[in-house]
Amino acid sequence: MTRMRRTNGSYGTGGGGHAGGRGGGTARWKETASRYALLPLRVFLGVTFIYAGLDKLTDSSFMAETGNGSIGEMMRGVRDSSAVPALVDLALKSPVGFGYTIALGELAVGIGTLVGFFARLAALGGALISLSLWLTVSWQSDPYYYGNDLAYLMSWLPLVLAGASMFSLDAVRADRRRMR
Repeated sequence: MTRMRRTNGSYGTGGGGHAGGRGGGTARWKETASRYALLPLRVFLGVTFIYAGLDKLTDSSFMAETGNGSIGEMMRGVRDSSAVPALVDLALKSPVGFGYTIALGELAVGIGTLVGFFARLAALGGALISLSLWLTVSWQSDPYYYGNDLAYLMSWLPLVLAGASMFSLDAVRADRRRMR
């Protein structure tokens, strides 16, 4: 019987596979799949946050203090039902400035996540944006899981912890540091 040993974070057989050479492909597939596991999440969150930022920046009715669909009206509408009304009050001091801050933040987070540039920092920014939106805009969702900002917050956490090791500028930077 082949003894199991731990290598590179996964268990493998000491003899390189099962008898007859079968099973080695499965182990390689699992290793490859685990390396690429966060890539779909990165692409989804990156594209979604880029789209959200651009959508806000190009919507003149959103970037207004008053009016149907404006950031100001939205913030006034959620003020009394938010978990942290003080955050909403802060945003209401300059709703348009807050709207631009959120939109530019979403754009920066999306680009950083998509290309993997300071990916952990970008993911942390995404988590903080999602947390602030959950505590203010979608807090009143009942039941709580109807509010999508909580799901986005939880989606950012694996990227905060793991970063972007595949197909990223962070990986390119790490490879260059290793070569020196």
